[in-house]
Amino acid sequence: MAKIRLLTILLLPLLGLSNDISIEISINEQRLYVLKGSLRTHSYAISTSSYGEGSTANSFKTPLGMHSIRSMIGEGAEVNTIFKSRINTQRQAEVIHDHIDTENDYVTSRILWLTGEEQGKNAGSGIDSYSRYIYIHGTQEEGLIGTKASHGCIRMFNDDVIKLYNIVNKGTKVNILI
Repeated sequence: MAKIRLLTILLLPLLGLSNDISIEISINEQRLYVLKGSLRTHSYAISTSSYGEGSTANSFKTPLGMHSIRSMIGEGAEVNTIFKSRINTQRQAEVIHDHIDTENDYVTSRILWLTGEEQGKNAGSGIDSYSRYIYIHGTQEEGLIGTKASHGCIRMFNDDVIKLYNIVNKGTKVNILI
């Protein structure tokens, strides 16, 4: 799948075509939409921050505004794999399907690491989304998906984040809206 994605990235511009895929995240709806141009092609349930919205470092809030995917981590990792500091631990999370908030905030399956695109809003000193380690990632607390439950990131079902990972590329635009 990685070879197909790489060929797509390299060939589309040469053919005069574009991969105009983007992501829109609706905090009010707790949904992530994949768009091809202006058409919504995929819709996924998510969880944003239980602390609300904001960009201040150490606030545990979900930042608003235009972002892009700067790094993609987890290619080929097993579903439910736990990542610690973006490193595959080779351990599997026990997924919780009940509405339970545990002490753990495992990052699982895949990581789409976001960087802010708006200086003074989500990019720059003290508010930088990339420096705050804002990801789209899987979670072991799948029973909380659809509610505000994260510590700033955008959580997804593990199967869904793997599907999303295979649709997007580095540089894909991500707009986080209320």
